[in-house]
Amino acid sequence: MKPTKRNILWIVPILIIAIFYYFYGPKDTIHENEHINLIKKQTLVENSNLTIEEAFNSYCSKEEWVYFETQKRQKVVEFKGECPVEDKVQPVNLQFLVEEDEFVIGVLLLNHVQQTEEERETYIQTVYNQE
Repeated sequence: MKPTKRNILWIVPILIIAIFYYFYGPKDTIHENEHINLIKKQTLVENSNLTIEEAFNSYCSKEEWVYFETQKRQKVVEFKGECPVEDKVQPVNLQFLVEEDEFVIGVLLLNHVQQTEEERETYIQTVYNQE
């Protein structure tokens, strides 16, 4: 049987979709990485011996550390967990932007709502000042 134009015209869009899916589709979640280890060992508050990992693991439950790269090739480490906020346990996402051996605190989401820089700093102080 000889291929017709109609068959070939179906193959081209399917190939284009497959290529886009390969490059821009979902990626595997990375839970162990040198950037994650770098962030976990740092501290966010001066005059504190608690690392980021110790502070968040003792304050939150269902902790998860994830590494990914953005479309612009920024390296991001994200803490995900369920933490007490205003007397309720809510989902928390805190992102750290990693550049070589340094990092910058990124976005804080409380219950899937982005917080301001002041609210983020207040929350971090709350985590470190836990009893």
